[in-house]
Amino acid sequence: MSDVKAIFWDNDGVLVDTEQLYFETTRQTIAPTGIDLTEAEFVELFLVQGRGAWHLLEERGVPLDEIDRLRDLRNATYAAELERAPRLVPGITDVLDALHGRYVMGIVTTCSRDHFDLIHRDSGLLKYFDFVLTPDDYPRKKPHPDPYLRAVEVSGVAPAQCVAIEDSERGLQSATAAGLRCFVVQTRLTRGRAFAGAARVLAAIGDLPAALSAS
Repeated sequence: MSDVKAIFWDNDGVLVDTEQLYFETTRQTIAPTGIDLTEAEFVELFLVQGRGAWHLLEERGVPLDEIDRLRDLRNATYAAELERAPRLVPGITDVLDALHGRYVMGIVTTCSRDHFDLIHRDSGLLKYFDFVLTPDDYPRKKPHPDPYLRAVEVSGVAPAQCVAIEDSERGLQSATAAGLRCFVVQTRLTRGRAFAGAARVLAAIGDLPAALSAS
């Protein structure tokens, strides 16, 4: 894409392989309430709707203070797992090496700031990016367009010259609603989904430089 001047990157599933871990910690945390969260349900609730699973507990009559306790427990468990080691997506460093300096690049994530900081404390990836946006930086999360509208504003690049890199339908919806082209990288959780409206659907992140050059 000769006209592309900025690339905005999702974090979980694109830069780091954390979504399976998030699913597992969520499933294990809410299992004592009698809810057996499946992968398919996780994909629909988290990666398509961006709704999460706590409403399932409300529907079962779990008290709100208990839901808050379980949410805190899930977040603490997830954080403890993130402490163990960076979980880089295979090939991501080579891709970022190839693209760095050629584009304005930013991370646009719905990952909480504390979890994001844990993920990237030793990842070595932040040096490639000009800015990072977390939920503290915009009013509404994906699938709303707010995260990418804010990215356009921060980058100073016109939407038509920006590309978003996503792995989920809610991210795709957020990017396209903000007027961006979106490349979707398939993961184990999202492989085979339609991703209607994507500019490209890639089998792996390593395909991105060639896809950008060919477009």
